[in-house]
Amino acid sequence: MPFDTEAPGNTQHVDVLIVGAGLSGIDAAYRLQTECPGKSYAIVEARQAIGGTWDLFRYPGIRSDSDMSTLGFPFEPWDSDVSIASGDTIRAYIQDTAAKYGIDREIRFGHRVVEANWSFEAAQWTVTCETDDGRTTFTCGFLYACSGYYNYEAGYLPEFPEVDAYEGRMVHPQHWPEGLDVTGKKIVVIGSGATAITLVPSLVDQAAHVTMLQRSPSFVVNLPWMDGMAGKLRRFLPDRTVAQLVRWKNIGLSMYFYQYARRRPDDTRSKLLKFAQKQLGDKVDAKKHFNPDYKPWDQRLCIAPGGDLFKVLRKGQASVVTDHIKRFTKTGIETESGEHLDADIVVTATGLVVQLFGGASLSVDGDAVNTADKLIYKGMMLDGVPNFAFAFGYTNASWTLKCDLTAQYVCRLLNRMDRKNKPICLPEPASSVEADPMVDLDSGYIQRAKHIMPRQGRAARRRGKCTRTMPWTSPPPSSAGLKTAP
Repeated sequence: MPFDTEAPGNTQHVDVLIVGAGLSGIDAAYRLQTECPGKSYAIVEARQAIGGTWDLFRYPGIRSDSDMSTLGFPFEPWDSDVSIASGDTIRAYIQDTAAKYGIDREIRFGHRVVEANWSFEAAQWTVTCETDDGRTTFTCGFLYACSGYYNYEAGYLPEFPEVDAYEGRMVHPQHWPEGLDVTGKKIVVIGSGATAITLVPSLVDQAAHVTMLQRSPSFVVNLPWMDGMAGKLRRFLPDRTVAQLVRWKNIGLSMYFYQYARRRPDDTRSKLLKFAQKQLGDKVDAKKHFNPDYKPWDQRLCIAPGGDLFKVLRKGQASVVTDHIKRFTKTGIETESGEHLDADIVVTATGLVVQLFGGASLSVDGDAVNTADKLIYKGMMLDGVPNFAFAFGYTNASWTLKCDLTAQYVCRLLNRMDRKNKPICLPEPASSVEADPMVDLDSGYIQRAKHIMPRQGRAARRRGKCTRTMPWTSPPPSSAGLKTAP
């Protein structure tokens, strides 16, 4: 439903304002259109394009790190046998989906949300956006943040020793220069995460040599580019049926592997190292370079589609060095062990900076919301913050799986509020709860963000009410009586 442009002054009003036009934002809009057809909505997007992560990242080899049957939209099934897809293919898929369902018409590009304030008296949010033409304002009954979890403006860059001595080119993958020529260059990729694992095999065809310099290893698993089951089933069954079967097959396999890895970490480690060594051959030691100190799934596992990383290491097109950086030199990097790595280009695949709600500040009746003091409800709402939800995907499965569940829950919540004629919903803290970090990963980017991340309950509450709806005339609840909730 189109949004209301009849609001006073320059302020535009909608029932629901979605922040972000990536996977989760397009998913949220579709669910609103189909499950809450009477609600008006708009999407505000800071950038000038649809796609979020898949429009921002343009480094060589950018691809999904989850299978597309689960990363894709459940209402618009991925119809290709390609399981691990390239970034431009994913971007086109998101854009085509938005156009097919008319969602693209509701997007306001170049609108960066900087602040949002909830008013109990008015029972609505006032959301301020920065645009090229100055600031503009939206009001909405419900605010839905689908803006991802990291800062799009800048990636994480450690303080490297003597980095000013280096005279070569330094590049961060989050801001890959268009047209960067790597032909015949010696390249050092610093990092061992998903980005580094993707970049190394993608650069070897043009570069003279590529070295992956890692301070500590990661677990790397080989997954096929193509889904063999999908190809076979398409001979007999309709595409939509095949998509559903493959989707549930992959959900089941990922759940099984995760549970197995958590319950039998030593056995999982042994199997991962055995598979890695078999693909690496005799030239690379898997126990040295692919055997991290942490247990499987204490951090996300990295994917090497078709074993591409293992192949280029086995063939000598690339090499891996596990060591600490002692200092940068004029022509490269010297490690703590004394080895010098010559580098015409250094790629700092050193991670991202976690940022919630696109960096916007939240307040309730003028009181700033400190997210680190909050507990989350159902992984999507903050205690004491009315009519607000945010999309945050799974850490051990495809991002979209959880974001779609969140979108459906938001629609059910909005419909329930309408039925009860109560326009305010508020997550209520429970009497007592033991709180854990919101994300149970040991990854560096998560550890660096502890000061902003909300917390979650240690155990699921199967009984009791954690949210309540309130009539328009209800006074705001006193924050003094709030207690923690899962």
